[in-house]
Amino acid sequence: MKAFSKVAGRLHGQKMFQILAQAKELEQKGIDVIHLEIGDPDFDSPPKVIEAACSALQSGFTHYTISAGMKEFREVAAKVTQRSRGFLPTIDQILVTPGANIQLYLAIACLVNPGEEVIITDPCFVSYTSIIELCGAKAVKVPLYESNEFRIDPKDLRKAVTKKTRMIIINSPNNPTGAVMNEEEIKEIYEIAESFDLYLLSDEVYGRMVYKDDDTQFFTPTVYDQCKERTLLVHSFSKSYAMTGWRIGAIAGPEEVVRRMALLLETITSCVSPFIQLAAIQAMTSSQDKIDDMISTYRKRRDIIVSGLNDIDGIQCLKPGGAFYVFPNIKGTGLTAEEFSNQVLEKTGVATCPGNYFGEAGEGYVRFCYANSDEKILEALDRIKKFLH
Repeated sequence: MKAFSKVAGRLHGQKMFQILAQAKELEQKGIDVIHLEIGDPDFDSPPKVIEAACSALQSGFTHYTISAGMKEFREVAAKVTQRSRGFLPTIDQILVTPGANIQLYLAIACLVNPGEEVIITDPCFVSYTSIIELCGAKAVKVPLYESNEFRIDPKDLRKAVTKKTRMIIINSPNNPTGAVMNEEEIKEIYEIAESFDLYLLSDEVYGRMVYKDDDTQFFTPTVYDQCKERTLLVHSFSKSYAMTGWRIGAIAGPEEVVRRMALLLETITSCVSPFIQLAAIQAMTSSQDKIDDMISTYRKRRDIIVSGLNDIDGIQCLKPGGAFYVFPNIKGTGLTAEEFSNQVLEKTGVATCPGNYFGEAGEGYVRFCYANSDEKILEALDRIKKFLH
């Protein structure tokens, strides 16, 4: 067989899916596995969304549509942005995509040249590093510290800027830590991007999932230029609406940037299925009460898992302000992140994700996703506690 391309050699994938595959193999052997490794809500997609998709299919919305996305979708998305972020983008600032992961690729491929630099955090969502490397660019990592509740320090970010820097990527609420940045931090990061004339990509897929206790609030840098000059707003329906399998999202940015990204999307995937876009419109326009209830449930589960982890000798866990992840410190167990995750899966049937999968600074930590039932979370905690003692 001939050698693979250099691009193929730079592919890493998402390791949490590899852990999921391991867990599924154990289940096939009859082992009861509790899944806390992957960010997939245990709720079903909203019934009205499913009905809208079925109706659209039956009505013939099964053909190509324009690559930028249906006008109706982008109009509704613009109004949702106005309500949630405080500014009204034009529909030409919005691109409909199959999920949020591809938005990262489209933005980096269209804005960052090979050899240029993109500043990200460490730890961070695994796709950031993979896509940056795939595009031939360099990921410059700014460590997050438990002592700062895993929020990025703008001073550290400023020090990471060089003449080769092209883009900054931030993620609040954060995956894998659940950290939520405050207004002062968000504003200072925008000012850094502005002073060095950099693009600022704000990954806000967990933007709805902020637990408004202890004065925690959601802030976005996109309000400062309204996505007209340098900010890009990444959004997905996967987490907020429990629609991970639908693969639908939208990115907002400067019109010319969005036009270029639309051309790239057109080249590699043509368009997003119209019946899925119509279902997403239903998600945006329906009552949000069930979504609010779902988020309240996540908050309750967060409290359960944080309390339970802190009750286990050798583990310390901060209470995060958002998303549906916790990132406990497991150094007191004497195990590395991978040893902990592997042994807990093999010995107890609880699937988790090692922190070092999200970056070198994640060593000594493990990500738990609490998008599972109260009963399963409590059972997982009991199994881990018995295993460690």
